[in-house]
Amino acid sequence: MQAQLPEQEHQLQAGRWNRKVRVLLIEDEVVFARAVAKCLQQAGYDCEHATTLESGRELVRRMVPSVVLLDMRLPDGNGLDLLSELVARGISVVAMTAYGEVTDAVHAMKSGATDYLKKPIDLDEMLLTVQKAQQAAQLKHHLDYSRQRNAHAIERVELLGDSEEIKEIRAQIERVAQIAARSDAVPPTVLIQGETGTGKDVAARLLHLSCTNSNRPFVHVDCASLPAELIESELFGHEKGAFTSAHGSRSGLIEAAEDGSLFLDEVGELSLPLQAKLLNVLERRVVRRLGSTKEYSVAAQFIAATNRDLYKMVQEGRFRSDLFYRLNVLTMKMPPLREREDDILLLAQHFVAQTERRYGLEASPFSDATIDMIRFYEWPGNVRELKHQISRAVLLCRGEQITPQDLALPGVEMQAARALLMSEQSELMVTTLETAEKTLIENALRQSNNNVSEAARQLGITRMAMRYRIDRYGIKL
Repeated sequence: MQAQLPEQEHQLQAGRWNRKVRVLLIEDEVVFARAVAKCLQQAGYDCEHATTLESGRELVRRMVPSVVLLDMRLPDGNGLDLLSELVARGISVVAMTAYGEVTDAVHAMKSGATDYLKKPIDLDEMLLTVQKAQQAAQLKHHLDYSRQRNAHAIERVELLGDSEEIKEIRAQIERVAQIAARSDAVPPTVLIQGETGTGKDVAARLLHLSCTNSNRPFVHVDCASLPAELIESELFGHEKGAFTSAHGSRSGLIEAAEDGSLFLDEVGELSLPLQAKLLNVLERRVVRRLGSTKEYSVAAQFIAATNRDLYKMVQEGRFRSDLFYRLNVLTMKMPPLREREDDILLLAQHFVAQTERRYGLEASPFSDATIDMIRFYEWPGNVRELKHQISRAVLLCRGEQITPQDLALPGVEMQAARALLMSEQSELMVTTLETAEKTLIENALRQSNNNVSEAARQLGITRMAMRYRIDRYGIKL
């Protein structure tokens, strides 16, 4: 179930890339402060200057800076008095101390400062330090947003269904959680397979919630949607100058996952060179940014998902066999909706209630003809298609019931007409049609030796539709 995203998302999306980074300089030496401010402005920063703690507090409230350059010795107090307030607000602080005042620098770092500078300050060093503090602030905002979003969304994620297939998936998730609880080691890698729309992302989120604390990051990487020229930098990060547009250092999504979970959706879309780098991360549990020689340890759980046949891709040389076997430690196969006959109506009713709550609408039940249509349809887009079609029907419904016209499934106009005919004709007509249909089904089952799938093929309907009619007419196999 989707939740309303917090306001921080709008700030992150709308303001992160479309405005200059705001830097507040709190320094009482005016001449020095002017030189620093000019340097920052020339480098593209939006810089404001305060000379006291009190005026600094006012500017913080007004401009909401990303980075604060804070002198430790000010006319109205020690910079440490303000530092803790800034850190609590998620602002990166660079402490500035006079030469020899090592104690101030130590106290500042213990209080949460991102970095410190010793006076007299080298302006080039100052720009590099501000850049690092800015990146630290961006990463913190990203992770804070991720945690808030997950707190709203993950705790309400459910893998709904009473079918044996879904019960087995839930049992597998519980088993992985039990394994993770017995050891301090990182939970095992899990590969989730299944057609598009079967709920692989839901299973991944449930795995994350079951194996880690909910306040740890859940980083979702859609390998199919990231541009090929950017995906390596997005995953592994880069150092300044690693490529033409790398104007600064940046951590990647693997680092951002910290000790939470990294969900690699559509992992089969990764190129062979990237597959080799990912294998190295999984094997050695370290990541190295582009253009760097330093390695960072990786503590995240890896969850991969694909709608492709990776084994076939291995045979065709399009997927590394060693990576396939490394990912294939624990495998979950999400069943298509057409194989979850017992769950379709339950899911449809759940999506009706969900849409009505979200938009404050009155309850609208399905008509009998609509229920027939929902069971007739094969749902090639699986649960995702069911959810979107049901939501659309609820929003367009003007009567007391959701009708086949509201549902408007593609390619089932004749089924809709037949369902309407059966529901609106006289009792005699309905009885005649039902008798004929029951006879056809019994004959098909007799000719196929009670093979339900073969009988369904003979009649030109789905196995699911056949099972529904067998139950409806009480036919014994």
